[in-house]
Amino acid sequence: MEKLTVAVFFGGRSPEYGISLQSAAAVLEGLDRERYRPVAVGISREGRWYHCTADTQDIRQDRWLRQGACVPAILSPDRGDRGLFLFPNGGLERLPVDVAFPVLHGQDGEDGAIQGLIQLSGIPMAGCGVLASALGMDKERARQMVRQAGIPTARSRSFCRGEEPRIAAFARELGYPLFVKPARAGSSYGVARVEAPRELLPAVAEALRYDSRVLVEEAAPGFEVGCAVMGSGTLTVGAVDEIRTAGGILDNVEKYHPKTSATYTPARVPAETARRIQDTAKQIYRVLDCSGFARVDLFLTPSGELWFHEINTIPGFTPHSRFPAMMAAAGIPIPAVLDTVIQSALQGGGVEP
Repeated sequence: MEKLTVAVFFGGRSPEYGISLQSAAAVLEGLDRERYRPVAVGISREGRWYHCTADTQDIRQDRWLRQGACVPAILSPDRGDRGLFLFPNGGLERLPVDVAFPVLHGQDGEDGAIQGLIQLSGIPMAGCGVLASALGMDKERARQMVRQAGIPTARSRSFCRGEEPRIAAFARELGYPLFVKPARAGSSYGVARVEAPRELLPAVAEALRYDSRVLVEEAAPGFEVGCAVMGSGTLTVGAVDEIRTAGGILDNVEKYHPKTSATYTPARVPAETARRIQDTAKQIYRVLDCSGFARVDLFLTPSGELWFHEINTIPGFTPHSRFPAMMAAAGIPIPAVLDTVIQSALQGGGVEP
């Protein structure tokens, strides 16, 4: 069987650039070389695109842009090309691509931007499409959709820069403690647990460093649980996981270098509760028009209710990431996950015709 060329996109201009490097290296290593020919496409912090031939350790350690390992490249939006154009030494080469696999996090990578370009190219795309990506990145709009489907969420509202008086009024309505975070960002950048009114505006200012909108939400009761979902027609779910935090917040440092928090996979919940979490995750996945793969995060309240928290349409694949751990606990290793996601893309699950 002829190998399929899979272009793995990584890096980008988002604050989550470094996390993307770790995830992409794991994806590149996890692809079955008997079936797939990986092509690494790196996007620098400045937004420049390169065909990257560096090894995965160089990608992990952010040495991939070293001289000789990269050639300037672009993804053609012309469906007649269906691939990359490379520019070695001022020349021009075409590199056909069978599947595009974005492993980018945050702005321009997880919000529908690159998904739109891939859709224009006509190349089958591994992962969620434009609509699901845009909804998943915008926390408040995702919650509005999920609420309409009858699934509860924490009370929350998003605000623009300059709306600090309205933010303060909404905070008084919610009561303290509460959370402040960028409305459209990931990896817990800019997230703060606010215990008192004096902490509110500094937290808002920090969140606005990462986005032009800020989300203010009540502190949900209970603890966070999550479920990995993949597929487009028939859905496959991973084992449910559970996060416990000592300080009441899983910030960026704790998420990737845990010291006071702990993640349990499988979650320490009854089997019936785990099934409810999986079923709710699949329902949310459908409501938000997801395809390929995603991770759904919820809160399990003391009364046993499930509240939607957020969805990650390109979850991490780092050694500390929850998605691969949940799939592994369900008996599905990374190579099998990647194969399922790629085959779903080839069957039309990741891009509109």
